[in-house]
Amino acid sequence: MTAFIATLAVKPGKEADFENLQTELSQLTHGNEPGTLVYDVLRHRDKKDTYVVYARFVNEDAFQTHQTTDFHERLVPSIVDCLASDFEIEFYEFVA
Repeated sequence: MTAFIATLAVKPGKEADFENLQTELSQLTHGNEPGTLVYDVLRHRDKKDTYVVYARFVNEDAFQTHQTTDFHERLVPSIVDCLASDFEIEFYEFVA
């Protein structure tokens, strides 16, 4: 299984927009991508502008499918516009 963890810093005042966009992306991902096992968005408890996205896919093909869905293509540019800086993303292989 393929997984990623992305850390994102959001511009001040853009938190609600970011959360709404990510909520829509998460719901569409869970509803339309059987190869995506998890797509969760987490907000840091103390740093209200810091978020983590954790996603897990059955395989690399499922990840590539996620990257090319019409809703991903539609939502991600607006999500990126909410960011204060480039996001950090790291890829992992699922163990247990």
